[in-house]
Amino acid sequence: MKLAPDVEFHEDIRLLIYRPHGVIDEQAIKKVISVLEDLEARLREPFNRFSDTLGADEVELNFKYVIQVSLCRRLSYAGHPPVKSAILATDSTIIHYARLHALLTQGSHINVRVFKDRQETAEWLNVPIERLVARN
Repeated sequence: MKLAPDVEFHEDIRLLIYRPHGVIDEQAIKKVISVLEDLEARLREPFNRFSDTLGADEVELNFKYVIQVSLCRRLSYAGHPPVKSAILATDSTIIHYARLHALLTQGSHINVRVFKDRQETAEWLNVPIERLVARN
């Protein structure tokens, strides 16, 4: 499967990495969710997710859209094995929307946590920190 330039899948550690650059808007979110759902349908084993938002310059989302996406993901992932979804963010707007997403998926099999520190993120995902650093 051909992935977008801002998406990586590491089969050996069962981790999908999303590194948005520029603007995070509805189109960007739809694109990564499409990839995510395709991988979920194709792969037999669960995998964790890591969103490294430090390369994003701007956010053009709204509460209604984030709520809609979060509830849709919660429902579409029902019945699947538990996974972790780590969001690395320092931008206050991204942190705010990520925390809303975490709240709305709470109690589902998608365990979302928001981090400001890459090392803490790696520890929670139980992967080497080197795997979370972007390759240039």
